Amino acid sequence: MRFGTAVVAALLTLAGADAALADMHIRLDTGGRIDTYLHRYASVRKSGQRVIVDGPCLSACTVLLGTIPRDHICVTGRASFGFHAAWVPDGRGRQAPSALGDRMLWASYPAPVREWITRHGGLTRHVIYLRGRELNAMYPACNEL
Repeated sequence: MRFGTAVVAALLTLAGADAALADMHIRLDTGGRIDTYLHRYASVRKSGQRVIVDGPCLSACTVLLGTIPRDHICVTGRASFGFHAAWVPDGRGRQAPSALGDRMLWASYPAPVREWITRHGGLTRHVIYLRGRELNAMYPACNEL
């Protein structure tokens, strides 16, 4: 009976290891709270997972660019990153600017991304998109997709 328990435990361990090493796919992520994404991507970074961006990664989703090592990120032809200034709800259902959020976003981006954002008008209420050739100049293409 102990042998059977050991086999089951070993299989469960192997199954868990495979799940931990599975790629993370981003196909359509519209963002959310910056702190939530920073925590999520810190866990992904720690696990060693690769992140495959295969569609839009917008707003707070973009913090992955500074949280995940560049060599653990790849992009497909459908990948795009949408950047805008941070905001918080103002209590009346409107968006109020968040200087703290902007600082958190800015600090999370690597220099080439910050330079691209600056060249395209900075973080404002309007979304700017990094995609195509400009994105491929910064991040490698995913080979197997």
